[in-house]
Order: sequence, then C-alpha cells, then structure tokens
Amino acid sequence: MCDTLAVVTSDGVLFAKNSDRDPNEAQLLEWHARARYTTGASVRCTWLEIPQVAETHAVLLSRPFWMWGAEIGANEHGVAIGNEAVFTREPYAATGLTGMDLLRLALERARSADEAVAVITGLLERHGQGGGCGHEKRGFTYHNSFLVADPRGAIVLETAGRHWATERVVGSRSISNVLTIPSFARAHSDRVKTRVAAGRTRFARTTELCARAKSPADLVAVLRDHGPGRRWPVYARSNGAMRAPCMHAGGLLAASQTTASWVSELRPGRERHWATATAAPCVSVFKPVRVTEPLDLGPAPTDRFDPATLWWRHERLHRLLIADPSLLAEEYAAERDALEAQLGVELTGPAESFACADALLARWLARVSSRERRDRRPPIARAYWRKRDARAGVFLREPARTP
Repeated sequence: MCDTLAVVTSDGVLFAKNSDRDPNEAQLLEWHARARYTTGASVRCTWLEIPQVAETHAVLLSRPFWMWGAEIGANEHGVAIGNEAVFTREPYAATGLTGMDLLRLALERARSADEAVAVITGLLERHGQGGGCGHEKRGFTYHNSFLVADPRGAIVLETAGRHWATERVVGSRSISNVLTIPSFARAHSDRVKTRVAAGRTRFARTTELCARAKSPADLVAVLRDHGPGRRWPVYARSNGAMRAPCMHAGGLLAASQTTASWVSELRPGRERHWATATAAPCVSVFKPVRVTEPLDLGPAPTDRFDPATLWWRHERLHRLLIADPSLLAEEYAAERDALEAQLGVELTGPAESFACADALLARWLARVSSRERRDRRPPIARAYWRKRDARAGVFLREPARTP
C-alpha cells in the first residue's frame, strides 16, 4: 500500500511518495550509472527476462531488498516515478513484470514523463504484469497505478491487467491504492479489496493535503500525516493504522508499514531529491540525494535485523519510539526537525547529511534502548509487532550486563 503525490506549478513539479510494504521488508537506496549493452542482450527482472535496450540512463532507486524493480526512483533526466498497488476485477497473472519492474524499466529507458508512460504501456501490452509482489506472502499480487513526473508536468497512469488509462495532472494530484480515473475505475475497480486497503480514505486525505502544498517541506508534512487532528498513529482492528499516509502496521485483515519515503523538486535545469532510506517518515530524517552521486551507505539490508545496516539501525529506534510515542517521540521529532532545517539552510551535501542523521540516530538509540517503557498500542497491534520482531531477530531492550 502506498501514497504518491504531485503538485504541478508554473515553474516546476513537486513529487513525493511513501512506500508501504511488510514491516520487515527492508528497502535500500541504490545507484546505477548509465550503461550500454550489446545487441541481443537481455535483462532479468523480478520474475521475467526481457530484451535489453542499447543504453540505459543513470538512476537512483528505492528498492525492496529482494526485488529487481523499485518502489520509487528518479533518473538523470529529471523523471521521477512512484507506483501503487490497485485492486481490479481483471485476472491476476501468475508471472509477468511487476509494477516495480515497470517503474525501474521506465526510469532506465525514458527521458521525459511522456516517454516513461510510453515505455510502461508498451511493456505492459507486450509482456503483461503479474507475479508475486508480497514479501511475507510471496503469492500476493496486484495491478498498478503510477504517478510519473518531470520538470514540465505529471501524468497519472492506471492499469488493470493489460488495460490502461492516463490523466495529465493539473494543479495537485494523489494516488492511493485506488483507481481514480472515473471511467476506468467504473470499468475495473474491485471495491472490496480497495476498501480493506483503506485506499479511498487515504486518497481523500492526501488529495486534501496535497492541494495546500507549496514546497518540498509541505510534502514531507503530508508523508508524515497520521490523519485529521492526530499527532501519532491510531490503530483499527481490521487494518491497523492504514487510514493515513504515514502508515503503521497492526491489523487482522491487512497490515502495511511505510518502509521508505521520498520527495522531489523538479525544475527545468535543476532537480533536487530527498530520501529517508529508512521506515516511518514520522521518525525519519529526509536527507538530500543526487542521482549521479552514489553514496556508500554500508551493507544492503535484508529481512533480518543487522545493526550494520542503516535501515535496521533506524528500525530499532522506530520500534522503540512508536510503541509509546508520548514518552520520547515528541522530543526526538523536535531534534529531527532542527537537523532538517539546519541541513536545508546550510545546503549540506548528501554524504555529510547522512553522517549527521546517523549521529542523531546513534545518540537517540543510546538514550532510548535502555529506558523502561510500555507498549501502549492496542493488543492486536502489540501481538502483531511481537511476531515481526521475533521473525526479524530484533531485540528492543539491551541485554542485561554481567557485573
């Protein structure tokens, strides 16, 4: 489950996305340089091998650790794309290109938003979409919608099997696990699954908030939103805290967690991007990143806790703070906001920004990990997270030390 947003202005486009997936499904930032290929070359995507093109563009991707494709990304030509799961009445294919594969292929092959849409629809018609998209439930599959942006505009692309429709964005727009192009939605939407995913509720909320956004910081605030009048998440028995953009898992029927977030400012001749490279934007730092400036962020994370990886170091802090946000989360958020403001004013580069954020993370892990706390979430959410912690090998409390 995800939310993707765009605001089209006279001098550029603002773009943002929360990627919502299984809570232990770590996501990483990954840079790929421009590359050339010989005639007859092929590329192995998540489930399908297809012909490769002669040249691919440089890309920066936010990718679930086990997939070839990506949830969010941008390329050297200022194209940014986010995709969403949508639930339709069309049959789901056992194999094919996943929505994440289509997103990455479009970024690697397109120089504009229009070209990216043409790449996705051409591949969709030729190869189809399908295959397992879930981590814990690998057989879970869905169809996809996309929000494709460049400095000149943005396009919504919605699909159902090999069918598709587009709408050019005027002003602000969001997509949130629900078909939104009216005629296409009437023809293809599965209303039951869409309701379980809380797609319409989040679509209404993101549409309202996106309409007010004037800056990248405004879109960061949308991605951190927990719903009207809510500072921290509220959990429902059926689907946890899936009714707001900043998603937190813990429901009986559906459970998704925001595992990575991204904001872009796309202007002619200048593109700027910020990514968390960590879960839960409400307790994450948005750091500047550049498509053509790779960073060494340490080992790539998996679905097992590893303190050597950025994603899992932060995830330990996230799980400590969010169990009882009233205890220390407000203080952490205040320090986080101050750091983001400092990085913005000083125009700090990506490497230094990540180092500053990691130092903040280390200080707060030391402060929080040994402190006594209560888990104030509902029983269903507490039980859900105990299982995920155990599965990943996450130890939230420091082991007792021998005198």
